[in-house]
Amino acid sequence: MMEPKEILLAEPRGFCAGVDRAIEIVERALLKFGAPIYVRHEIVHNTYVVNDLKARGAIFIEDLAEVPAGATLVFSAHGVSQAVQEEAKRRGFSIFDATCPLVTKVHVEVAKLAKEGYEFLMIGHKGHPEVEGTMGQLLDGIYLVEDEADVHTVQPRQSEKLAVVTQTTLSVDDAASILAAIRQRFPQIREPKQQDICYATQNRQDAVKQLAGQVDVLIVVGSPTSSNSNRLRELAERLGTPAFMVDSPEELQPQWFAQATRVGLTAGASAPEVLVQGVIARIQALGAASVRKMDGLEETIKFPLPKGLKLEPLSISKSKK
Repeated sequence: MMEPKEILLAEPRGFCAGVDRAIEIVERALLKFGAPIYVRHEIVHNTYVVNDLKARGAIFIEDLAEVPAGATLVFSAHGVSQAVQEEAKRRGFSIFDATCPLVTKVHVEVAKLAKEGYEFLMIGHKGHPEVEGTMGQLLDGIYLVEDEADVHTVQPRQSEKLAVVTQTTLSVDDAASILAAIRQRFPQIREPKQQDICYATQNRQDAVKQLAGQVDVLIVVGSPTSSNSNRLRELAERLGTPAFMVDSPEELQPQWFAQATRVGLTAGASAPEVLVQGVIARIQALGAASVRKMDGLEETIKFPLPKGLKLEPLSISKSKK
C-alpha cells in the first residue's frame, strides 16, 4: 500500500470575510449582552463553529416564536426574507444582522429593480437559506432556476423587464452554463454589473482547479450543509480527481489514500483553520512527511461590523487568552 508523501494546501482556503464578520458579531454580542444570544439559523454552515458558539451561550433557532421577548437576535450570514425581518421587529427583539454584505448587495439590487418594474430569475438551490432570503425580498415576481431544464420551463409574467440574480456560493461553471441558457431564451435579460458569485467562492474554486491536476486525491474540509464546500468537492471530481469532504479529522478514511502519494487539501469558506490543521495531523499520521502551501491569492477584504458592536472588549479578551 502506498503512503501519502506530501500534502498540498490550497490557497486561499477556509474562512472568508463574510464568515469572519458573522462569527465575530455573535462573539461580540455574547460579550456585550451576555448569554443567551439567539441566532436565526446556523450562523454559518459549519458544525464545529456552531457547536463552539453553542458552548458559549448562543442558541440557534429556526422559528422566531422560540425567542423570548426583549432578547438579542442575530440573523445568520445567509440573510433573511422581508417577512422574517418584519416579524423580528414586531416582536421587539434587539437585532444584529450578520448577513454577508455580498448577499445584502443582491438584496439591494432586487429591491431597487423591483421598484422599476422588473421580475427576476434566481439561479440557486431550492431550500438553501440564502435563496429563501433573497427570494423573500419580494412577495412575487422572482422565479428560481436550479438548472438549464428549469430555464426552458420557467414562465415569468413578462420578459421586457427581466433581471437575473445568483446565489453567492454556486459553482462558477454551473452558474455560467445556466446563465448562457437564460441569455439564449431571454436575450434582453439584465445582468448584475459584477457577478453575484462571491470573490471567496470564486477564489476557492480557482485554487481547486489549479490544485486538482497536481494531486492523487483531494480532501475538502466542510460541513454537509455548506454549499460552497460541496461545490469544491464536485469541481475536483469533474476535473477527474477523487475528492472527499470531511466535517472533522475523524472522518478521514485510510483507504482514500491507498493509491495517493500527493494529497490536496482545501476548506470551504465556513470551515475554520483549526480543522484543517487537524486533518493535516491525521494525514501525517498516515505517512505524509511534508506540507507545501500553493502559491495563491491573498485575500485582504474585511467587512465592517454593525453599529453597536464596534467596541474594544473583544481585543481585550483576546489579549488575556
